[in-house]
Amino acid sequence: MADQRPRERSDASRNRRAILDATRAMLLEHGAQAVTMDRVAAAAGVGKGTIFHRFGSRAGLLHELVGEPAIELMCAVQEGPPPLGPDAPARDRLLAFFEGFARLVIDNLELIVAYNAMPPHPRSAEFHGFWARHTTELLRELRPDIDAEIVAGLLLASFGGELVPTMVRTGESDRLLEAVRELVESVLRAP
Repeated sequence: MADQRPRERSDASRNRRAILDATRAMLLEHGAQAVTMDRVAAAAGVGKGTIFHRFGSRAGLLHELVGEPAIELMCAVQEGPPPLGPDAPARDRLLAFFEGFARLVIDNLELIVAYNAMPPHPRSAEFHGFWARHTTELLRELRPDIDAEIVAGLLLASFGGELVPTMVRTGESDRLLEAVRELVESVLRAP
């Protein structure tokens, strides 16, 4: 599922990338509260009007940043190489998906925190629906004895709340990745 957007001029593409990179750097260094249109414009070397024209609002800008890694992960699941892509065994795909999902959250933590405080992303239903369907389908194949839809929801819900942000902010990302793997493997073990 490639992101279908019209081809843009090279200067518009450079500006878009500069704006997104400046916003991401600001999020990483100072957190979501530091992201203002004035600061992003100054850091990206563009006028504030360029940001408003391109993204519409601060929320639109943050939505675009959230969408990039989500679309990349979706594409990897749908058409990428193993272990995420369709040519891998279901067990490997499920473990790889949750590792990829955890890394997406870890690598974009401040963005995710800001995203959760905003109105929903225009494509959030698509993203969340995709993760839920993908996880449910793999669980149905691997564990036909469980309610795959509910278990998929519970696995995905484990990324909500304060535990994940707290672990990432205290330098426990590796421990988090290991725990996510253990959680998924515990579900895969038949009784």
